[in-house]
Amino acid sequence: MENSKNILIIGDMPGYGKMGLAGMLPILSNLGHSIYNLPTALVSNNFDYGTFSVLDTTDYMGRTIQVWKELGFPFDCITTGFLASGAQVELLRDFIAGQRKEGFLVVTDPIMGDGGKLYNGSTQETVENMRRFVGAADVIVPNLTEAEFLTGQYVGKESLSGEEKRRVLTGLLELGPKSVVITSGREAETGRHVVWGFAGGTEEYFTVPYRFIKAHFPGTGDIFTSLLTGQLLKGKSLPQAVQKAVDLLERLIFMEQDVAERNNGIRIEKYLSVLTE
Repeated sequence: MENSKNILIIGDMPGYGKMGLAGMLPILSNLGHSIYNLPTALVSNNFDYGTFSVLDTTDYMGRTIQVWKELGFPFDCITTGFLASGAQVELLRDFIAGQRKEGFLVVTDPIMGDGGKLYNGSTQETVENMRRFVGAADVIVPNLTEAEFLTGQYVGKESLSGEEKRRVLTGLLELGPKSVVITSGREAETGRHVVWGFAGGTEEYFTVPYRFIKAHFPGTGDIFTSLLTGQLLKGKSLPQAVQKAVDLLERLIFMEQDVAERNNGIRIEKYLSVLTE
């Protein structure tokens, strides 16, 4: 395709379930891009099952990056999700710095927790690692819980006032990213479910409301990041890209809400035609 980009997706690869790399690959590939992937961990299944196995792939990552450097593989965009260790943070910060060029885009989802608490296996060390890493990104996409842990403000609160939201956004920007998108926000004043953002360059604060559908699917954050990245690579502004990603994800959840087995995530391949509309 004329506007095809070389995209490297970095994150965990599940043996079962549409999350992490398994959730992002079909979306960005279907948009016509050339996709590379670098697993940070091999995960048996979604953590919601309560029992799981995780294999740290740091050594493999280092060897793969060295091979790619020797081969001269170029990247136009890198997305990052789950990182398993501080060693991966340092490895990827250096790698991203070496890929920098005009028009290069890095989108980071600092996966650590949700619902006011950290995920199983995530610790305060994980939070510190992500604080060091997010400055390498152009756009970071934490959910509200992750934003609170990263800034150390209002941890555990499920809704924020306008002033509290501004403080959290400011705290995130102080960590170094150019732009910020906070998903799963909720306005204390109105009760609306929203996405909050700050677009670097235009210095614009924005809010995108969405319809809350009471149906939990693992991997929706990965889907949102993929959709957002795809829109940014089309040249959309950050507020425009967020609005489109919100609309598409809301539609996917609505169509899947009556599925009995949700732990597998949204059946992305079934809806690829919807995601290119």
